[in-house]
Amino acid sequence: MLRNLASSLFLTERDAEFDLNPPKVKGRVITTLQKAKEVRPLVEKCITIARKSLKHAQAADEFASNDERRSDAWQVWRNSPEWQKWCAARAPVVAARRRALQLLGDKQAVQVLFDEIAPRFEERNGGYTRILRLATPRLGDAGTRAILEFVGKHDRVTGASERPTFEGDREDREDREETEGPTSDAASAELDEDVPNQEDSPPGDTGAKEQRD
Repeated sequence: MLRNLASSLFLTERDAEFDLNPPKVKGRVITTLQKAKEVRPLVEKCITIARKSLKHAQAADEFASNDERRSDAWQVWRNSPEWQKWCAARAPVVAARRRALQLLGDKQAVQVLFDEIAPRFEERNGGYTRILRLATPRLGDAGTRAILEFVGKHDRVTGASERPTFEGDREDREDREETEGPTSDAASAELDEDVPNQEDSPPGDTGAKEQRD
């Protein structure tokens, strides 16, 4: 069951042009929460195996031949020392594919894993999938459903909301500033002159004493 579920997740990334039952969203499967938690380590392990084989595949490409298979030029390369070097560099990739096939049991899923999924996570060390719990339960047994999907493709980006500006409020504010005018510094200075300065007067009630005299 876990093999089939992991293979189904990888097969959602294949070219579904001629598929009779194409997936609604690539890189995503919906299952129960318990199954998603159980199959996630298997998916992560397969991706790690395929990702580690990429450097060996790139090293083998240096000794590979671009000629057509079974052609004369290909036969010359097949009998040359370059072919021996290519086999030695390609051996870890073959071992990784066999290990992934042993875990998944689906050749097409292994091909999609090594050709499309592994290059996508070449610079990522773990954490290739995530589980999102759904609010609505499954019909029939009311099981808790969840989404198991690859990261980096359907990421939720949260941003700060911007304050809305309304054209009517802006025009009213500009009209109010034109009619009333901004508060000038001269008016505030005149108000400050009308208020007596308490610091210049001597201490004590001198004003009341002068009135008695």
